Amino acid sequence: MGNPEDRQYYINFSTVRGGRIIEALGRTITCLSPDEPTCQLFTGHIGCGKSTELFRLKAHLEEQQFHVVYFESSQDLDMADVDISDILLSIARSVSESLEATGITLKPRYFAKLFNDIKDFLQTPIELGVEAELSVGIAKITARTKDSPQVREQLRQHLEPRTQGILNAINTEIIEPAIEKLKGRGKKGLVVIIDNLDRVDPRPVHAGRSQPEYLFIDRGSQLRRLKCHVVYTIPLALMFSNEYEALKNRLGGGVAPKVLPMVPIQSREGRDFPKGMALLRQLVLARAFPHIDPQARLELIEEVFDSTETLDRLCRISGGHIRNLLGLLYNCLQQEDPPISRSCLESVIKGYRDDLALAVEDVEWDLLLQVVQQQSVRGEKEYQTLLRSMFVYEYRDDLGRWFGVNPALAETSRFKSLTPVVQMV
Repeated sequence: MGNPEDRQYYINFSTVRGGRIIEALGRTITCLSPDEPTCQLFTGHIGCGKSTELFRLKAHLEEQQFHVVYFESSQDLDMADVDISDILLSIARSVSESLEATGITLKPRYFAKLFNDIKDFLQTPIELGVEAELSVGIAKITARTKDSPQVREQLRQHLEPRTQGILNAINTEIIEPAIEKLKGRGKKGLVVIIDNLDRVDPRPVHAGRSQPEYLFIDRGSQLRRLKCHVVYTIPLALMFSNEYEALKNRLGGGVAPKVLPMVPIQSREGRDFPKGMALLRQLVLARAFPHIDPQARLELIEEVFDSTETLDRLCRISGGHIRNLLGLLYNCLQQEDPPISRSCLESVIKGYRDDLALAVEDVEWDLLLQVVQQQSVRGEKEYQTLLRSMFVYEYRDDLGRWFGVNPALAETSRFKSLTPVVQMV
């Protein structure tokens, strides 16, 4: 979104996703609390478009004269094995690297001493002299530990009792002096956007707690202490945790996480939803005809598909999940050049549907039937089974959230046998 050439491919789905979510995140920073640190939480299905929306937030905040550091935490961290010190070091590296790129140099005395303490068991020379860059030192540490669980565990044992010291050093040696220098350049403040933490693996860790619960609930109050504006992506599972209120209070400061739902292709009553379908058509057509007016693109559908019905079939089977829609389209293009035929699309859908159905266990078919009947998902266990596997999608409308079965699963003979009275997409 920061690149004008790329913006022509962007489709704004906010009118059908239940609200102006990114605008709300931005207003919290620019209007409600520009000079006081804020901590906001953002979640949704993996692949639903969160990163794109966060880039849009970054571009908006930069237009408002904030210095924004966006980074993908998965570049530094092993998502199957993450601890609080890993996240803090990743933040320190990304922020210092971004500042150094603008010519802002820092004097990280605490980190110089820390690196000296740990370089022996890391077996990695880490020099942080007067001219050295903090980001380079931390990058050496993360590179050494990301691929070595044994070294990573050694480092954690060393850093855990120093967590508060690391947090204080990030604030006093990086964030606070950076904000002062940024304001001297006419900037309004510092914003850190930490993407991909929603991909943290839900495996059990400390005392049987899942890794997301441990990081974002048990240690959430520490993640909230950074003295700048922060936006964390968090796993969608936490929205269904019994400790959701604790999450909201400890990490979100009492404010509920913002959820990016799917683009609806039908209403909760099962009727067609023309607004959602119209936007999904544009998502596809903008990639073929980026320089053409949206209305004029509709006249060119048959240059890309053999009929409008084929395009609509692609949009409907995606369930409004952006990455799945584009993945299905990509698979079609692997098989033939445009215009894509209905038979090619159906072949791709069949493969996708069969692969998805293989993963559904007997008890899960019964849970899917309950979703159809109740349009709700209750409890973290059901979430892990249904939403994380993308068997079920979340939508929003004027009445609030509702859930629908992945349209590909809804077309299987097994599901149809369970729901003879339900109208399939």
